[in-house]
Amino acid sequence: MQNFTSFTDFSEAQSLINLALKYKKDPFLDKHLGRGKRIGLIFLNPSLRTRVSTQLAASNLGMEPIVLNMDKDGWALEMKEGAIMNKNTVEHIKDAAAVLGSYFDILAIRAFPTLTDKSQDVDEYTFTQFLKFTGKPIISLESATRHPLQSLADMVTIKENAQEKRPKVVLTWAPHIKAIPHAVANSFCEWALGCDYDLTVTHPEGYELDEQFTAGATITHDQDEALKDADFVYVKNWSAFNDYGKILHAGDNWLLDEQKLANSPNAKVMHCLPVRRNLELSDEILDGKRSLVQEQANNRIYAAQAVISEILNTQAGHPNKNV
Repeated sequence: MQNFTSFTDFSEAQSLINLALKYKKDPFLDKHLGRGKRIGLIFLNPSLRTRVSTQLAASNLGMEPIVLNMDKDGWALEMKEGAIMNKNTVEHIKDAAAVLGSYFDILAIRAFPTLTDKSQDVDEYTFTQFLKFTGKPIISLESATRHPLQSLADMVTIKENAQEKRPKVVLTWAPHIKAIPHAVANSFCEWALGCDYDLTVTHPEGYELDEQFTAGATITHDQDEALKDADFVYVKNWSAFNDYGKILHAGDNWLLDEQKLANSPNAKVMHCLPVRRNLELSDEILDGKRSLVQEQANNRIYAAQAVISEILNTQAGHPNKNV
């Protein structure tokens, strides 16, 4: 594995899931693998779980993690080729990324979308600049279109809790007070379909996701029908994709509560966090026996650890003996 930015194939996904589960049982199984190496965690946007879980994952492997908040600690970056830098930007991405590449063995980047420039976001413009100029393996800590570490942790959580070989998995849109990126929803669809789960996506009209991520899923605007007999329900808000970045309506009746799950007695509920309680998900679900949200958050450590381990072993020129 050279980079980790998206789902690749079923075989790699299963290997990473199984490795994450091994690390969960024994977090220090490969405690010397990263000795003498550094990983730079570069945040252009806020983070809680992604930041801490990746730091812990690297530490479990004996690696030194260093966090840089580019939006607060670094210079304002210029991304455009050939730019005359006579305005607010101070350092060109070419220079900053090259320096970071010389400091670290692996770089992990978080760069949210603009939600205003659709073509730039779909092309992963900011993220691509880091990929182009660092010269080192890159891990996505969430990009404009995907959040693969979150989705890997989600797949680990489903595997741990699935009663059926091919469970019914539902991604349901939820209300929110502001425009939210598509990355988690896109990535969850990509991984759930790639892992051959029976995926249904439900949302109000106008909130269709990019079809490249949902092809193969059942799409419906009827939330009640979608939720019937679900094994796993993933709750997430996202803004409109076609009418890009817009909130089309509040969707007040899309809050997920126990009443909505009356026909899904065995459904487990997932959310990537942070969650707006009693807007996206009710207290009774979040604090009840259905909720897997804390388990998901814990699995973020081992998902990240599996990915870092694979990259370190690739750098060393030998396969991971624990897969």
